[in-house]
Amino acid sequence: MAEYIEKGIFNLSVRPRIQSYASLAGKKEGEGPLGKYFDKVIEDSRFGKDTWEKAESHFQCEALSMAIRKAELTKEDIGAVCAGDLVNQCISSTYGLREFEIPYIGIYGACSTMAEGIMLASILVESGAVNSCAAVTSSHFSTAERQFRFPLAYGNQRTPTSQWTCTASGAAIISHTGNVEITGGCIGKITDMDIRDMNNMGSAMAPAAAETIRRYLTATGTSPEDYDCIVTGDLGITGSKLLLEFLLKQGIDISKQHRDCGVMIFDPEKQDTHSGGSGCGCSASVLCGYFLPMLECGEIRNILFAATGALMSPVSVQQGESIPTISHLVHLRRAEQ
Repeated sequence: MAEYIEKGIFNLSVRPRIQSYASLAGKKEGEGPLGKYFDKVIEDSRFGKDTWEKAESHFQCEALSMAIRKAELTKEDIGAVCAGDLVNQCISSTYGLREFEIPYIGIYGACSTMAEGIMLASILVESGAVNSCAAVTSSHFSTAERQFRFPLAYGNQRTPTSQWTCTASGAAIISHTGNVEITGGCIGKITDMDIRDMNNMGSAMAPAAAETIRRYLTATGTSPEDYDCIVTGDLGITGSKLLLEFLLKQGIDISKQHRDCGVMIFDPEKQDTHSGGSGCGCSASVLCGYFLPMLECGEIRNILFAATGALMSPVSVQQGESIPTISHLVHLRRAEQ
């Protein structure tokens, strides 16, 4: 059973493993530095559908289907699926996954959803509630932009701190088989620095990431040098700089280990994405396309994956509310052979 360390932090004694994983990305993401690592790059961001929302649902459906096929399983073998996205009421997940007829747990952690999903799925598997569980999420530039910011046809100028919502999806199957084990995690705390600019989410999320990483390192008695990578989910260029500054003030230097999915996925000079990528699909696709294969083959052996999310909604933004944020962390390690 899971071992309690302190509030929100745990080790998994019977360590679940990531059996398979899959990543999809859109055309712009496929043209970025990580394009060759994704399982599939979809040139048509509509995916042949008549709405952006239907396209995002199909991204998620395809990611889960690929992960199931890679594991040589069928949908009947999956005990449950933990999934969410950015669209109102998580309709990309519910509409995209309804045909699978798998017991469904809808989750919302904004861009931290993949870490939250893996954490919940691993606890379900470790507890014996299910033998296998999927964690899935997605985002789409066109669905997120028109929901949270401006109509696509408006053509507004983007601020230097703004990030580009990724059209992407990632899925992972957690079971007792595989080369990557989930050793524990840290449930994030809601952090609010009273930032109200939805085009500056990296700055809003950086304190949440810093707090989660600090809590986990302190509680487990580990240091940044114990890990090959400390991966954050889409803080972007602006937020990543702030994260390093916040932790340095607390005597923690992760500059050598830190990688941010939002920084990695685009080339800001060639692709005009300003502060980098964002969206649930950003960290999910980078984890499943880039980091998990390196863990599986032993190129890296020990990482912390701390995805971050801005917990705002269109209504809260319109009412002038600040942006609460969160960061959930999972500890991933190459399984001993």
